[in-house]
Amino acid sequence: MGPLELRPADVRRPSSSRRALLAGSVGNLVEWYEFGVYGSLATVIAANFFQSEGSSGAEALVATYASFALAFFFRPVGAVVFGRLGDRLGRRPALVVVVGLMTLATVMIGLLPTRAAIGAAAPWLLTLLRALQGLSAGGEFGGAVSLMTEYAPVGRRGLYGAWQSFTVALGLLTGAGTAAALASALPAEALYAWGWRIPFLLALPLGAVALWLRTALDEPPPPAAAPAGGVPVGPRELARAVVLGVGRIMGWSAAGYTFLVVLPSYLQATPGTSLRAALLATALANVGFAASILPAGALSDRIGRRPVMLGGALGVMVLALPLLHVLQSPGASPWSRAGAVLLAGALVGLMAGPGPAMLAEMFPRRVRCTGLGLAYALAGAVFSGCAGLVITALIARTGDTSVPAYYAAGACALSCCALLGLRGRGHREPLG
Repeated sequence: MGPLELRPADVRRPSSSRRALLAGSVGNLVEWYEFGVYGSLATVIAANFFQSEGSSGAEALVATYASFALAFFFRPVGAVVFGRLGDRLGRRPALVVVVGLMTLATVMIGLLPTRAAIGAAAPWLLTLLRALQGLSAGGEFGGAVSLMTEYAPVGRRGLYGAWQSFTVALGLLTGAGTAAALASALPAEALYAWGWRIPFLLALPLGAVALWLRTALDEPPPPAAAPAGGVPVGPRELARAVVLGVGRIMGWSAAGYTFLVVLPSYLQATPGTSLRAALLATALANVGFAASILPAGALSDRIGRRPVMLGGALGVMVLALPLLHVLQSPGASPWSRAGAVLLAGALVGLMAGPGPAMLAEMFPRRVRCTGLGLAYALAGAVFSGCAGLVITALIARTGDTSVPAYYAAGACALSCCALLGLRGRGHREPLG
């Protein structure tokens, strides 16, 4: 019997569920490790690829974030292309292709000549590779979340879906931690000259492990029963569900990238904050994020997705500005700053933990990869990918250093409105 064929005994076999969880998780880690590296080393990448003679460091940083945002706008395309593949041919082929594409593009960035070596072609080649990464990341979420939630035992769908967000946190944390370790171990000259390449090249062994796990993967079991509710799969109904899904996770997207990815380069603009200190703060924010995700997912299996996600969104709305003021204050102690970034990350985790299962429950199986992947990719393109570009440009134009807090809190306020309409018992119904 081939790996794509289903056996009834496998429907709730613990070993099958664990293998699916591992195969989906490792691929997510590879995808988001690279995003963490790129965000943490944005100033180094700007100097090597986007800063031409006569241009300022601020202009180069804006160009770097423009490249970062461009990759996010390719994610909806990847969500549709690979989502259709996953819905029609199976979760496994889509997940194998996306992790292979991401690994290849990431390693190629590590080998790419800089602007000093090949001139203006360097930023264009980097942007092309970022676009390929965006395509692959767009297909990753829909396939991985569908796989994890469809394999989840009864009553544990929130926890299984939360592993997608947890491995995102691990990937970002690993990327930020690797960048911070290099910044501490290498002189600045070495980091800018060649040390920045090391984190990108490390994606090769990680990607090889993910590829091996996914090629041996079984397809998820068919649903045991149809759900009591659900979204019809006509184009109009599907589009409405996608838009609603975007609204429900836009706060997660905006606050997540503000606190977890944009933070390093933003803090470097704060007087007295070094690159090492900024990277350490980002690593701590990701620790807080990672620590709250799995408990939030498990809690949502008990009390529902809505109260947990609303708690995170309301927390960001109320605390984003005070937390940012702590980070900006020259008199703040290291412990208070550490507590601020840990709390910021934990609030994002309250939304990210239940979020994948919540999206999976919005779409029936035959369009699940495409629907939830597209909702996530669109939210990421608009509210995550543009975060660094919008925040950096607005600070430069207005001089208001509180812009990151306003951005995150505003998006979370809109998410609260969309989350209020979430069904209270949707977490207890079977997936269709």
